[in-house]
Amino acid sequence: MTDTRIDPPVVAGEREMLRAWLDWHRETLAVKCQGLTEEQLRLRSVPPSSMSLLGLVRHMADVERAWFRRRLNGEDLRGIYYSDDYPDGEFDNVDTASAEEAFATWQAEIEHARAAEEACADLDAMTKTPTRDGVHYSLRWIMCHMIEEYARHNGHADLLRERIDGATGE
Repeated sequence: MTDTRIDPPVVAGEREMLRAWLDWHRETLAVKCQGLTEEQLRLRSVPPSSMSLLGLVRHMADVERAWFRRRLNGEDLRGIYYSDDYPDGEFDNVDTASAEEAFATWQAEIEHARAAEEACADLDAMTKTPTRDGVHYSLRWIMCHMIEEYARHNGHADLLRERIDGATGE
């Protein structure tokens, strides 16, 4: 694995710091997937889990979309890989999924997310669409949550990658 990540600054304003850490974690997932075949990206962890690196990429595309486009911007969009019929579709339906398509979709959702975040005047901007339980969240909360979401799944990615070819890293 070639690590091309740029370390976040040690001193920065709050928004710059949140952006840098979120981008670092986004890139971490990409690094964990680097150099693998489609078949390797599809390899599952351990039963009964259906988690795979490809599933994580698809999941994070849906998470980026949900928080930045659907909630923050109020766009009327459905899930990309999951649905009411397949609530874990991003993980379960990878056997014939295209890695190229998944990575392109994930990167497109990241670009949409960056644009949505940049369009907000400040971190106190609130979501236009509430969650199912009626809660609106601030952009600050979303940024922190996304860092947490990636950090947790990057831990999964570490274990998956080590299982595939023994590669480990930060």
